[in-house]
Amino acid sequence: MIALRPAHERGHVDHGWLDSWHSFSFAGYQDPTHIHWGALRVINEDRVQAGQGFGTHSHRDMEIISYVLEGSLGHKDSMGNAENIVPGDVQRLSAGTGITHSEFNYSSTDTTHFLQIWIIPKTMGVKPAYAQRHFGAAEKRGQLKLVVSPDGVDSSVSINQDAKMYAGLFDGAESAAVTLAPGRLGYVHLVRGELEVNSTRMRAGDALKFENESQIAIQEGRAAEVLVFDLPQLE
Repeated sequence: MIALRPAHERGHVDHGWLDSWHSFSFAGYQDPTHIHWGALRVINEDRVQAGQGFGTHSHRDMEIISYVLEGSLGHKDSMGNAENIVPGDVQRLSAGTGITHSEFNYSSTDTTHFLQIWIIPKTMGVKPAYAQRHFGAAEKRGQLKLVVSPDGVDSSVSINQDAKMYAGLFDGAESAAVTLAPGRLGYVHLVRGELEVNSTRMRAGDALKFENESQIAIQEGRAAEVLVFDLPQLE
């Protein structure tokens, strides 16, 4: 089964300082048909206006990944981390037993455009942890670069779940594929541009859900940036 979720069907909220599109139920957007996909719980496409941001708030028992597309995002947390996240960075926050943090666009002129991704952890109540790594465009050009994994293989950022996230940039004849083991779920989120995935044409913001499929095949991109997830099903 391969199911397309067009970008315009996502939940949407515009608070003025924050414009956000929700792929899954989140805050005031509740859709019983889109609560999670396996361990993938949240993909919010956020645009934060200059000089604005998310004040200090708390999380627990969630793997939170930030993926910046444009601008920068200032991060501070209760573990003492104070970092700036820029395009190419992948930041992971394992909330575990509980953390507080804030995210802010310190620019006086530029909007910050980023994806906030939540993955349900494999083990609850772990010690909170932080990681951040940069992946240059050359590492993602014409291929699916492993950027998040359960064991940190190939310089990826490790998370507390048997899930993988790949990032890729595709144009023209460039192509790549990910094999899904039996019982695994796949999810493709097109960040920008256009792309063909398993014969389905996708546009920015579109998503594809995979179940009982053996492969995710990427080709015929036009200025495409894509995230591909290999996910466990939840019991």
